[in-house]
Amino acid sequence: MDEIEIEAYDPRWVGRFDEEAARVRKTLDAAGLVVTAVEHFGSTAVPGLAAKPVINMLVGVGSLEQAVRVAVPALAALGYAYWYDNPNQAQMFFVKGLPPNGPRTHHIHMVEPDSVFWERLRFRDYLRAHPQEAEHYARLKRDLAERFRTDREAYTDAKAAYIRDIMQRAVQAAAREAP
Repeated sequence: MDEIEIEAYDPRWVGRFDEEAARVRKTLDAAGLVVTAVEHFGSTAVPGLAAKPVINMLVGVGSLEQAVRVAVPALAALGYAYWYDNPNQAQMFFVKGLPPNGPRTHHIHMVEPDSVFWERLRFRDYLRAHPQEAEHYARLKRDLAERFRTDREAYTDAKAAYIRDIMQRAVQAAAREAP
């Protein structure tokens, strides 16, 4: 079973991201895949925010077509399982510690440079800049984790309206700050 557990913020999450990002980049570079960026996003990337202790990485690559051939075997050597049946063709999704081989420790969301997935960084940055909103989000996540402890999809779906609201605020804030 892959239960949802929310933990208090752990400052070691940043170091875990840095270490794993370096391993992933080195492995993909050695395999000949052009990596354009590696970003830490999600709750573990927001100082002070309680989270599931899973490091989310957004990995930009020049071509998903090439990545399917190259990244899947390269990342398997680091312990990542690839989700072949992912309905979202705009990204490749990998899990390190996929149950029953868990616990989960890292997720990789691999996308091309023009992907809408880069918008997820706005959510991270908004919460970093608004700690009171990050605390509100932590309360929501704890409540939802209690209600949907064994149902990741329901947990994620229940957060969707809040995330859309924050994304809208982040876009509005960016528009106000633009020259």
